[in-house]
Amino acid sequence: MAKFLVQKSEPLYGEVHISGAKNSVLPLMAAAILPGEPCTIRDVPKLLDVTVMEDILKSLGGTVKLQDDGTLDIDMSAMNSAEVGWELASKMRASFIVMGPLLAKKGKVKVYMPGGCTIGERPVDLHLKGFEALGAEVIVKENCVEATAGPDGLIGASIYLDFPSVGATENIMMAAVLADGVTYIENAAEEPEIVDLANFLNKMGASIKGAGTDTIKIEGVNKLKGTAHTVIPDRIETGTYMLAAAITRGELMIKNIVPDHVRSIAAKLRECGVVVELTDEGLYVNGGMNPLTATDIKTLPYPGFPTDIQSPFMAFLTTVDGSSTVIETVFENRFMHVAELNRMGANIRTKGNRAMIQGGKELEGARVAATDLRAGAAMVLAGLVAKGTTEISSIYHVERGYEDFVEKFRALGANILRIEE
Repeated sequence: MAKFLVQKSEPLYGEVHISGAKNSVLPLMAAAILPGEPCTIRDVPKLLDVTVMEDILKSLGGTVKLQDDGTLDIDMSAMNSAEVGWELASKMRASFIVMGPLLAKKGKVKVYMPGGCTIGERPVDLHLKGFEALGAEVIVKENCVEATAGPDGLIGASIYLDFPSVGATENIMMAAVLADGVTYIENAAEEPEIVDLANFLNKMGASIKGAGTDTIKIEGVNKLKGTAHTVIPDRIETGTYMLAAAITRGELMIKNIVPDHVRSIAAKLRECGVVVELTDEGLYVNGGMNPLTATDIKTLPYPGFPTDIQSPFMAFLTTVDGSSTVIETVFENRFMHVAELNRMGANIRTKGNRAMIQGGKELEGARVAATDLRAGAAMVLAGLVAKGTTEISSIYHVERGYEDFVEKFRALGANILRIEE
């Protein structure tokens, strides 16, 4: 099993280029099922999750090729299956995102229950509620879900989401683009990844309005065409490097970013005294210019503070003098990293969805685990400022979501190694 060895490092310094967004590229790849013509997606990060999605599309009969420059060519014109088996579905949560486009394109779909990070229940009932509203018959079995469109195909409908789920919004949106009539998704997720997907679908010939707001209108069309699209930069990777500069009291220029996508992270870092400035080159972050103070954060759906940055931000708060409170409202099981940080000498107590942090104590290297993707990044950040060596296991979680993770950090001066046992 591979692991990271991280030792206390000097303040990070230099420039880092942000990769294409993992949480955007996976639904974009799924959307390439819809036109039946070749599609090209650019700036695709080389990640384990992308490889899994490639394998899913190939298992459906598609042709997929990722070039060295990050250009991904997908041709689903020879697709001959509408079933995603357990072996592939169990590898990541995002495997379920193919259900909407398969239902729209083939009229039926069978997908085994997805896997991925263990950060909460993340039920798929909102996805299924949307498909049923569009006229599909949905059958839930012990380990899989089957959906079949009615005799006249999918029919446009008004759908209200009880929670603004990103995955459900994406799945319903892709199912509705070929439905007969108009579909409204109310209380829709507003994340930038939703907008990116809508832009890709509209390039194919779809008619989607309102993406990025809480109400999305989709007018069904008869056919879509192949197209090309460039993935948006990864806002969570951006936030991770912002926090890397902050926790090491370093100085980074972060390139290929969309400032609006990280506004909430920048605001909280500024509250702590970190310098965050937008320049012509990118986002300048300096954690060593001012004395730093504690702050409180509360995760919320976009445009609120992202749950995916909660654990890296908590690692940073352990190094700042004062008391902080972190409230997690998106996932009910996203404090598993607390025990790992406490193993390194942090002083964090949890009660329900709250974590109380008494910061300012120097961390010490320890053997810890990456309990999920973003928690793994948090462990690395903590290791960069901890005395001695931090040994991080279960790093496959981290490699699911960060491209060239070790190489990028080492280029900034981080003392990190990846070793195989």
